[in-house]
Amino acid sequence: MYNNFGISDKVRKIVLNAEESLKEEFKKIDEMCDMNSLKVLSAFNKNNISETHFGSTTGYGYDDLGRDAIERVFAEVLGAEDALVRSQFISGSHALCVALFAYLRPGDIMLSITGTPYDTLHEVIGIKENKSSLKSFGVKYDEIDLVNNDFDYAKIKEYLTNNKVKLIEIQRSKGYSTRKSITIDKVEKVIEEIRKVDKEAIIMVDNCYCEFVEDKTPLEVGADIIVGSLIKNLGGGIAPNGAYIAGKKDLVDLAGERLTLPGEGREVGPTLGINRYLLQGLFFAPSVVASALKTAILTSKVLECLGYEVEPKYNEKRADIVQNIIFGNEKDLVKYCAGIQSSSPIDSFSKPLPWDMPGYEDKVVMAAGSFTQGSSIELSCDGPVRSPFIAYQQGSLTYSYGKIAVMKAVETLLKND
Repeated sequence: MYNNFGISDKVRKIVLNAEESLKEEFKKIDEMCDMNSLKVLSAFNKNNISETHFGSTTGYGYDDLGRDAIERVFAEVLGAEDALVRSQFISGSHALCVALFAYLRPGDIMLSITGTPYDTLHEVIGIKENKSSLKSFGVKYDEIDLVNNDFDYAKIKEYLTNNKVKLIEIQRSKGYSTRKSITIDKVEKVIEEIRKVDKEAIIMVDNCYCEFVEDKTPLEVGADIIVGSLIKNLGGGIAPNGAYIAGKKDLVDLAGERLTLPGEGREVGPTLGINRYLLQGLFFAPSVVASALKTAILTSKVLECLGYEVEPKYNEKRADIVQNIIFGNEKDLVKYCAGIQSSSPIDSFSKPLPWDMPGYEDKVVMAAGSFTQGSSIELSCDGPVRSPFIAYQQGSLTYSYGKIAVMKAVETLLKND
């Protein structure tokens, strides 16, 4: 039967042999899934979620019971005092932008301690010139690179001793860099060190791709605010758009006033029928993230067996759902992405080619046959066309679909043109 779908016995055997060796790793993921599922169910029960909360508002969105209940549930799950969960956020990058403009004022210093942030934030910050950037409003920016995939603790302490920093940004996932993603243990350690020097700086964590991968959130280890997207982990592949900002109540309220307008803030914002999807997406999220992690681990094992460099290794501790495959050449990168695209439910007939993508300096090749445009919890694979030609694969709504996609991608990769 697999042959009828373009998967050879050779490739199927490679993948199944790899899968057989991963039972212990998969067991760890299942245990984490159980723990996070319990956390979500408890939050639903504690907040007495009912069908009433599926209702919709239009216009200004006054007195939206479902919206308010959703934000209480998300706050509970994330260990936050409060949360802003809105469909008015178009992406995780938009939510990060709203948060930064909410907290920073002219003359303030923003310090990134995980090196240069995502490409999509360069014009927000002013790393790349833009008349609407934080820089154009007089906000100063500086960054400290990681050292051997960990924080440069000495340099951070020195910088904070000599400068009054308003906001410290930590980006947990690697973006299009070659570094490792940041685990909760490392986040906890650096926050402890920061607080020895600076008790007041806002510590903001970009938590995209990281939710439900570990058993704690950055807020539970001392962060002030976290930001994430609902078309990634916490949307469970069901939320059609949106993002969240969660943490200390005063900071969440400030973000609400920046998202809408001062004086109205979080009291407005119609849900337009989205409530059920946000709740159902969160409910499914622990198991969907588990499927994405299993797919990533299988990919890591298979591609390593084929001789490619991968990061993380199949048995390494993970901080997010992203799997890197270092191809070393453009041809293999494009072929692998084409294999992922061909196994997608949507636009499987399309062939991904490198193209100029808004917000990115290099051309990007992207396989993304998803039900929700840009969804990264659905299986996708992309990468900038620059050395060392890394594919960044993430997601998969179910493990079975993920396994099939890996088989198809390997088949395409091994095929001689």
